[in-house]
Amino acid sequence: MIQIHHLNNSRSQRILWLAEELGLAYEIIRYQRQSPVPLAPPELKQVHPLGKSPVMVDGATTIAESGAIVEYLIDVYGKGRLKPAHGTADYWKYVEWMHYAEGSAMLPLMLALYAGTLGEAAAPLRPRIDSEIANHFGYMESALKGRSYFVGDALTGADVQLLFVLEAAGENLGAFPALCDYRARMQARPAYQRAIAKGGPYDLAQNRARG
Repeated sequence: MIQIHHLNNSRSQRILWLAEELGLAYEIIRYQRQSPVPLAPPELKQVHPLGKSPVMVDGATTIAESGAIVEYLIDVYGKGRLKPAHGTADYWKYVEWMHYAEGSAMLPLMLALYAGTLGEAAAPLRPRIDSEIANHFGYMESALKGRSYFVGDALTGADVQLLFVLEAAGENLGAFPALCDYRARMQARPAYQRAIAKGGPYDLAQNRARG
């Protein structure tokens, strides 16, 4: 059976959501962030050298990095679902969004998170961070206008990747109605709700450091 090493309030929640969308049988192995600084616990280093979550184990295959896990589960178990046909225009747009989620979109949000812990010492960085956040949200807002999903007319792995970005954004999405609507619609999906019920409380606003 597939094992998902799941850390509360982390990217592993998107893997639980995908597993529910695919109707997979899987086991959750749970980890809790430490307190008062919510870092991942040292036990995760026994699963993967980086000590991060998610990590997925499927037989002899162990994969870290949520984007790689999304691609693996869709390729191995998707049966043609959640991914455009290879070589089509939608396929390459899908690949672009898959990489964009962690390659570009999360960076300014992580910088904002860390800057928030520095207080006034980070003041010189705030204008640049805020402008980058607005730039990325504006880009995603334009891509979603008039659409239900980021690629094609059905849910794909790109949506699974990108929703975490919008959840991490918190109240920063207030000026972007298409993104707010999209986030609410994705969170209302039955598979998403099942994943939340199985994964436990999920509040990214509690995080103060990456795990």
